[in-house]
Amino acid sequence: MKISGYDFEGPHTDTANLKHAAGVYVILCKRSDGQWYVIDVGESTDVRERIDNHDRKDCWKRNCQGTLGVAVLYTPGWTLEQRHALERKIRDEFSPACGER
Repeated sequence: MKISGYDFEGPHTDTANLKHAAGVYVILCKRSDGQWYVIDVGESTDVRERIDNHDRKDCWKRNCQGTLGVAVLYTPGWTLEQRHALERKIRDEFSPACGER
């Protein structure tokens, strides 16, 4: 799935499919029209752990009346600053309902 010019894996609807690896993740909602919509974005050194224990899960559920999913761009070799830059780019492009504004 292409997001902000990058090839993300997913969307995955089960976190068991995620790696314990660094990356940028995008929380998505598949609505009744069949399209996926961005509702949050973040980065972590361990994407699976972060998604499984995320403090904004309630916000995701409130803002998705369809199927929740996650798309991930694993970023081996990227610095924290590079992951933050991509997170900001996606947040600026999509203005997701959850997370920093």
